[in-house]
Amino acid sequence: MTAVHALPAVKDQVSAAEWQTRVDLAACYRLIAHYGWDDLIFTHISAKIPGTEEFLINPFGMMFHEITASSLVKIDLAGKKLMDSPYDINPAGYTIHSAVHEVRHEVACVLHIHTAAGIAVSAQKQGLLPLSQQSLFVLSSLAYHGYEGVALNHDEKARLQADLGDKNFMILPNHGLLTAANTIADAFLMMFTLQRACEVQVMAQSGGVELIHIPQPILDGARAMAAGVTKSKQGMGGMLAWPAMLRLLDQRNPGYAS
Repeated sequence: MTAVHALPAVKDQVSAAEWQTRVDLAACYRLIAHYGWDDLIFTHISAKIPGTEEFLINPFGMMFHEITASSLVKIDLAGKKLMDSPYDINPAGYTIHSAVHEVRHEVACVLHIHTAAGIAVSAQKQGLLPLSQQSLFVLSSLAYHGYEGVALNHDEKARLQADLGDKNFMILPNHGLLTAANTIADAFLMMFTLQRACEVQVMAQSGGVELIHIPQPILDGARAMAAGVTKSKQGMGGMLAWPAMLRLLDQRNPGYAS
């Protein structure tokens, strides 16, 4: 059996702000594993270190439920590792996440997953439909970026940046889902909402009956409401749910804050 590399604790080597970011990002990885949204060692979540243009991303080769605050890899916008690590980073992850962090300086966290329901909706020509309350929040700030193959071509970054614009949710057709937010907690809550909207859509379509779409006036109202929420100091509400999410991890998968 191949063991996970033994990694020293880095808490004493980094600022308090970076350490807190590491703890929250490791928790986010483990929550993705808890809900079954991981894809073996693939997909990725990044978080910017406060006050810098540097960001943290997963060590390529570790399962999401194994990730700890100390194991996260610190890189700059050019993809250079800034602290020693026996792990490399996922090159497709670097392309996607650096693209967002380069131009969306307010974004603290970018979360990308490949779930069955997310890919199923991404493969539908009409994309996400207004079928659920969850979809209302997503549709108020949703972008699409067409599939160009595995994201290894750095020329794709400019097109992804243009397609995302100022939106917080993105569906990547034939590929998966992405959220970008001002906090790790918000990025997680937004992905929970997007993933649930996709699950509901696939389940509703499986019934083979005519579906009820949310009326346009309600959609328009939701966009106005979401715009107000985004500008508020409360963000998208992730910080309200985050302490409960950490309690869940402390009960079921502790060790992320090491």
